[in-house]
Amino acid sequence: MGALKLAIAALFLASTLSLHAEDRAVKQRVAPVYPEIAKRMRITGVVQVEATVSADGKVTATKTISGNHMLATAAEDAVQRWRFVPGDAPSTVNVEINFALAQ
Repeated sequence: MGALKLAIAALFLASTLSLHAEDRAVKQRVAPVYPEIAKRMRITGVVQVEATVSADGKVTATKTISGNHMLATAAEDAVQRWRFVPGDAPSTVNVEINFALAQ
C-alpha cells in the first residue's frame, strides 16, 4: 500500500512541474559562428543542446547534451539567442546544431 501512495505522489509531482520537454516552434534562429580552430582542423558534426525556454519564448539556459566539445560553446551561444513562440509555462527543448564545412 505504501508503494502505491509513493507512486501516486510521484505522478502528482511530475504532473505539476513547470519544466517539461516539448516541441516549441522557433520564432527566430541565430546561426552559430563556426570556431576558427575547428574549421582549420576540419571538425564537423552535430551538437545537441538542451535549452530552457521561458513562457515568453526567451532562452534562459543552455546545456550541451552531446557533440564535439570544440563546437559546443558556439552551439550554446547561438541557441542562447534564439527566440521561441510563447507558451503557457517554461519548458525544455532539445535542439540539434549541425556544423558542416562548405565543399
